[in-house]
Amino acid sequence: MTDNNDTLIVVKDNPMKTWLVDYVGEKMNAQNGEVTVDMIVESMAQEFPDFLMLVAQENWIRGYQQALHDVDYGELSKNEQESSGIHE
Repeated sequence: MTDNNDTLIVVKDNPMKTWLVDYVGEKMNAQNGEVTVDMIVESMAQEFPDFLMLVAQENWIRGYQQALHDVDYGELSKNEQESSGIHE
């Protein structure tokens, strides 16, 4: 797997992936039948934007929750260091 997952070629290893890869491959005229994650996202954005928007919103919410958690942890860590006399 590469660091850039949007160029990752999707393997047809279950019925839904087989259907989706075949559909996107035909729609996008994929060379050698190779369909990338980016091609699937582009197709979903064109044909099913409601679904993609819901996934994006959920991802944003989870990222925001993680940021709040990280701030709380940082504050707790800072307070513990200050109360124990450890300073950086």
